[in-house]
Amino acid sequence: MIDSRPLHLAEGRLAGLSWGDARAPTWLALHGWLDNAASFSRLAPRLVERLGIRVVAIDFSGHGLSRHLTGGRDYALWDYCHDLLDACDHLGLERATLLAHSMGAGVACLTAAALPERIDRLMLLDGLGAVTTEAAEAPRQLRKGLLAHRRTVSPPPSYPDIRTAVAARVAGGATPIDAETAEPLVRRNLEPLTDGHLALRTDGRLLRPSPVRLDRAQALAMLGAIECPVLLVEGETGILGSREPASRARAAVPRLDRRVLPGGHHLHLEPGAVEGVARVIVDWNRT
Repeated sequence: MIDSRPLHLAEGRLAGLSWGDARAPTWLALHGWLDNAASFSRLAPRLVERLGIRVVAIDFSGHGLSRHLTGGRDYALWDYCHDLLDACDHLGLERATLLAHSMGAGVACLTAAALPERIDRLMLLDGLGAVTTEAAEAPRQLRKGLLAHRRTVSPPPSYPDIRTAVAARVAGGATPIDAETAEPLVRRNLEPLTDGHLALRTDGRLLRPSPVRLDRAQALAMLGAIECPVLLVEGETGILGSREPASRARAAVPRLDRRVLPGGHHLHLEPGAVEGVARVIVDWNRT
C-alpha cells in the first residue's frame, strides 16, 4: 500500500496528506464534517496505484491539523470554498478534479456551481449539495446560531488512550461508524497533553448550528448550475437513499452518474467497502 506524506498548503494555514508522485495529475480530496484528511487513507492509495495520479487530501479549517479560524468567527459551508480554492492555487490546479465526501461534497458542489471554470469533474461520496433550511424557518435558525455564538466554547474532550477516543467517536458520531473505520480519523485528530492524555484538535465552534443556510430552491439552483460530469457514489445505508430531498437533488444535476454500493456513510473508508468504491471510480475515469 502506498504511504501518505504530510504537507502544508496556503502559507501553512491548511494541513493535508499526499499520496503518489508530485509530478502526476493531482486530484484534491475533501473530507466530511468533523473528519479530516485521513478519511481518504484507504481509498487514495488504490486510486494512485491504478490510475497513476496523485491525491492530495486537505484538512478543512478547524479540522485535523489545519489552523482554527481566528477572531471568534463561525464556520459557514461556503467559507470552506476558500480552503478548496487556496489549495488549488497552491497546487497549481487551474481546473481541479475533486474527490469529496459528505460536507466536502457540499463544498465541491458550491464551488463547481459558482466557478465552473475551476472544476473539471466531481466524484462525490455519499454527499450531494448543501443542508438546507426552509425560508419560513430562517428566523429560528438564525436565533439558534446567534445564541450558540454567544456561549463559551467548551474545552476539547480528552481521553486516556486512542482506544477510548475511538470508542467515543463510535458512540457519539453524527452517522453510524465502527471502530476500524473511525480509527484513522480519530488518530489524526488527537494531540498529546502534558498529563499524558489525548485531546481532540477539532475546533469546538464546529459544533455550533449555522446561523444561515441556503433554502431548498437555492440549493437546487446551485446543483443545476454544475457544468462538469459528476459521479455520485452512495452507500446502501448512507444518508441519501430514496429520501425525497436526495431524489430532488440528484434530478437537479445535469450530468450525474449515480452508483449505489454496499456500505454506509463512510463507505470509502470502511475496510469491507472501500475496494468496491475504488473499482467504480477507476472504471468511471477510464470510460
